This record gives sequence, structure tokens and C-alpha cells, in this order.
Amino acid sequence: MADERQMPCTISWVGGADGFVRLIDQTLLPTRLEYRECRTAEEIWEAIRSLRVRGAPAIGVAAAMGFVLGLQPYRRQPRNKLIERLHHVSEYLRTSRPTAVNLFWALERVEKTAQGLPVTSGAEQVLEAVWREAVAIAEEDRQMCRAIGEVGARLIEDGQGVLTHCNAGGLATADYGTALAVLFRAVEQGKHIHVIADETRPLLQGARLTAWELRQRGIEVTLICDNMAAQVMKEGRVQSVLVGADRIAANGDTANKIGTYGVALLARAHRIPFYVAAPSSTFDLRLANGAGIPIEQRDPREITHGFGTQTAPDGINVYNPAFDVTPADLITAIITEKGLISPVSCERIREMVSGEW
Repeated sequence: MADERQMPCTISWVGGADGFVRLIDQTLLPTRLEYRECRTAEEIWEAIRSLRVRGAPAIGVAAAMGFVLGLQPYRRQPRNKLIERLHHVSEYLRTSRPTAVNLFWALERVEKTAQGLPVTSGAEQVLEAVWREAVAIAEEDRQMCRAIGEVGARLIEDGQGVLTHCNAGGLATADYGTALAVLFRAVEQGKHIHVIADETRPLLQGARLTAWELRQRGIEVTLICDNMAAQVMKEGRVQSVLVGADRIAANGDTANKIGTYGVALLARAHRIPFYVAAPSSTFDLRLANGAGIPIEQRDPREITHGFGTQTAPDGINVYNPAFDVTPADLITAIITEKGLISPVSCERIREMVSGEW
């Protein structure tokens, strides 16, 4: 049985509208569990950019809370000054990371909240409303995680081996995870499963985060290098693949951590179902397909000097995309808090998630 009591809170708001953000510094896991307090929008920007907080839903929550922090110094200014600041903070936070659509969705939502208030509302009233909306986004994320787990657990059978890539657990959300929520719920239902976690190069989110989370909850997990996935599938150790998502286009093409596309191809070759678990806020219906999804390019030193140790020649050319896009036709189903999308098609997606954008 999964043990929830051991799981710390990834990100939370402390206090009222004049409070601050408390989050786990994920760059220190798995050897150190430490919290970081963020009291400015700049500190939230840095936390998102440096992956202290990561995972599309958690990034969205962090951005909404960072928006509040950015407005706090203007709470006693004239309303027009606060509104000017509002636009500046939103544009600034948008530059932290480009791929996770939840960041932009959350910022648009808190902006609309502020702009929808009567013009007679003072700066303090605007700040209070924006704070309440940010807190609501976090609470909705918690509820969404539980719903995704409930919807997806029925796809997992007793005794299965499940392969996952990157981290889509509680550390990637405000509570319970997306892909891992499915596994947590399956275990709570009494199913016995064995998880195979890709290490997820170059930053090893699978090794550092997913393996840590599963061990914290008492779920059996085996860690493998990314290039071992084909072999464990060939050996019959994997009956399903389950991953998260950072952005899903209108046709179902899905951006997730680099390496996911290769795993999907391997799953197709071995006739293994490939599932994506994500909230409806991760869909970007403004993009017809995955070709329009922006792919973040990260620091070459993540490859040449991983975790501080040089492993490549000086001056070597490096290509370091943080994400790839899995075509919709490789995805068996998308698990959302609203239900299962299968087959994955434009029509089914619009039926399920229209109204998010």
C-alpha cells in the first residue's frame, strides 16, 4: 500500500496576500530534502529556470504565486500603477521557461482575474483577488491530480510492469502527480505493480526524483539507464508505458521530457500501450499540431559538465533540447481529470477539453 504520510508538499503559499512561497529545492534531491522560501517574482523566476521547481502543473502554480509576489510592493500604490506592474510581472515570468504551457495558462488566468475587477477596486483589492486565484489554482491542481489517478488506475492491471520516463509525480504538481498519480491510485486499490524508471538524461529526473518518490511511497521500482528501455521491453518486463506532458497540441501531439519520443517508438515496436497523463490545462488548442510547440534549448554544460564533472572535450559542439514531441498516432490514450481520450484525435480532444483556452 502506498504511504502518503511520508510525502512532503512540493509548493505552497504561506500566509495571506502578503505571504510568501515555500517550495522544495528539487536540485538537491535525492540526497537532501530542503525547502526554499521565495518572496519576490525574481526568486520564483530563478526557481523555475534553474529547475528548483519543475513539472508543468507545478510550474503553473509557481508562476501564479510569483505573480502575486511581484504585485505585493505595489499594494498601496494607485490602481493604475499596480496594473502597469501586473503586465510587467506577467511578461517577465513568461521568459522563465518556454515549453510548459501551464505557465502561460496560469498567468493568463490570474491576469484576467485582475482585469475583470471593477475599475473602482483599489490596489489592495486587486492583490487580494489575484492571491485568492493563485491559491485556487494550487487547490484545483491537487483535485486534478486525484481525478487523473482515478481515471487512469483502471488501465493498470495487477502484476504489471510499468515503465515511466522523467518525473510526473507529486514533485511535478501541487500534490499527487499526473502519471505517477495513476500508479499511486492503482496501488491504493490493492494492485501489485513494478515500476521501471528511466534515469532520464541529462539531468536524471527519473533517477533523482521519480525513484525517490516511489521509494518514499513504498512502491517497488527498478532504475535503468535510458538506453536499456528496449531490452527490458524485449524481455517482457514492461506491459505499459506511462508518462506526463508539458504541452499537448490540438491533434494530440505531446511534448514531454527529451527521450519520450524514443520510448513511444519502442513501445509501438513491442506492441505495448503508451499512455500520457496530463490535466486539461496542459492542452494548447491554439496549436494545430506539435510542430508549433516551442522546444527549450538548455545550457550545454548540462551535458558536458553534468553535476559538476567534465565528461566531454573542451569546446565540443552540443545540442541540448529539453523536450521532444511524440506524435499522436503513437499514443494509446491520454488520461485527463475529465476522462480518457481514446482514440487520440482532434475531435475527441475538443470534446473533452474545449473551454480551457
